[in-house]
Amino acid sequence: MDPLGSPARPAMVEHLQTAFPQLRTTTFRITSSVDDVYNCVAWAVNDVHRWWWPTGESNFYWPANLPATVTVPAFQAMLESMNFEVCNDTYLQSEFDRVAVFADRDSIPTHAARQLRSGLWTSKLGRSVDIEHELHALEGSIYGTVSLVLRRFRDNS
Repeated sequence: MDPLGSPARPAMVEHLQTAFPQLRTTTFRITSSVDDVYNCVAWAVNDVHRWWWPTGESNFYWPANLPATVTVPAFQAMLESMNFEVCNDTYLQSEFDRVAVFADRDSIPTHAARQLRSGLWTSKLGRSVDIEHELHALEGSIYGTVSLVLRRFRDNS
């Protein structure tokens, strides 16, 4: 049986649409069960084994020798260390992987999402589920807005 099957799935959908009102007017789908092992940043860089956050605390992962501060430049440095480069677009290009960093009105990072081969985006919502969604559907009071988009050549091996 689907772990997100009825009645859990309708309740989760309603919860997500309440938290992110723009999901009510776009197509999205839940793609995982609740999992608190990894977070959005880890999911954006394809790591489902650790919780990535730049706090310097031992229970969080952040690459060594990078600024351990919750700032957009620190997130940019982390992604650049993984061969991403800043870009000014979000449209689908088959040769690139893309990651978007969201930030609040004070420019503090709040979320990261990864573009899928379909052109949709995937996000891990805190300790909750993963979803596929349109990029800007998560913008609002919780995550703020897309602040930075980076891309790298896709490894097709």
